[in-house]
Amino acid sequence: MAYNLARPAKMANSLDSSRPPVSAEDSFLDLLIETLDSLDRPVRGQFLQKFFKSMAQVELTDSVSLDCWEQILMRRQELSESLSKPISLKTVMVDVLASTNYLRMPILMEYEELKKLQINAATDALTGLYNRRLFEEYFSKELNRAKRYGQHLAVVIMDLHRFKDINDRYGHLTGDQALQAAASTMRKTLRTSDYAFRIGGDEFALLLPQSDPEQAATLCRRLRTSYASATEPMKIELPLALDYGIAVFPEDGDQEETLLRLADDRLYQLKNAARTAETPRGAEQAQRREAEPAQRQAAPSRVVPMEPPAAKPLVTALGASVPPFAAAQQPAAQAAAPPPGSETRKWERVSLAGTKAYAVLSTTPERNARVIDLSYGGVALQLDPALTTQTNFQAVLHVPILPPVKVQLRKVYEYQDKDQQLRLGCAFVS
Repeated sequence: MAYNLARPAKMANSLDSSRPPVSAEDSFLDLLIETLDSLDRPVRGQFLQKFFKSMAQVELTDSVSLDCWEQILMRRQELSESLSKPISLKTVMVDVLASTNYLRMPILMEYEELKKLQINAATDALTGLYNRRLFEEYFSKELNRAKRYGQHLAVVIMDLHRFKDINDRYGHLTGDQALQAAASTMRKTLRTSDYAFRIGGDEFALLLPQSDPEQAATLCRRLRTSYASATEPMKIELPLALDYGIAVFPEDGDQEETLLRLADDRLYQLKNAARTAETPRGAEQAQRREAEPAQRQAAPSRVVPMEPPAAKPLVTALGASVPPFAAAQQPAAQAAAPPPGSETRKWERVSLAGTKAYAVLSTTPERNARVIDLSYGGVALQLDPALTTQTNFQAVLHVPILPPVKVQLRKVYEYQDKDQQLRLGCAFVS
């Protein structure tokens, strides 16, 4: 079938001086029309089948491709005559394919350009992580999935410790590098089933499907350690670190708002505790400690039967008033879990019974002890009676949710509990 696509004379007279120049693409398509007219119908059908797939991402048979091509040429001629101006072949192609339901979603741009737009809409330009919009979408989906299959889901809110100070002191370029290092650390450390997002400024979020509280805490500690190594070459004197707060479905709630609020609260509890630990003691406080009577520097060992305290939920271990690594700044006389008969303790004790909290003692060889409870002033340990410790010794505390911390301890009391284990009450020493 031949088609007369010559422009009518009156249209040529009226538009020759005003019509826009023909693009290279339109010139190619016009040449294609002439070339296809000279081909046999079966060959033309094979070519058009591939042409429509390449141009419009639609799968058509050879015969349907031939029919569509004839409709496109006829439609183009009709529109050109009715509008008194030439119509782009691509425009007519979209019109015909859409009207025949072959093209359900018209593609008006190059495929690569479309992919770029999709990536830009879903990711953060600086870090390459997913953005806040995708976090909200994925959080809802993963929480629904966890509810449906009775699985854990941990949500983690993270930010960079003292990020504003780093920007102010070293400049925003260094701040950007710190953010990029955090994103890189997350990509290297997370599992393939986990998600990482930058949700604003120096704030990040993680979704950890099928992760219970202990698994989530372990991953966060690993992230924190890896980030410290990654930023070491930057030679930043300020304490750059990843602070985090964790909330886990179903233990901490079953609503998005509840989990996010709890994770955010725990993040700021950790940040406040870290700031306390970084604050130097004033000269007046140091002098007061040095002036304390000698008898308060070393309390005699006592063996007093004592029932273990009732266990409290682990979540209380995250309270801002009892951060273990901040407690090292407190006076040595404030020990955890003193035996009955002593004066009322100044700091609330947080029970860690039933958790996997432990301490690595600086003995020779190194030995482990269970962490029974802790307070702002000290810690209570349980260990084998055969093990002996000096009055003053060092230990590394491993407490769920919080990062490991090295502390100097002074033994205040000891006794054998009902399980025939040795219980030590130790005070933190600056």
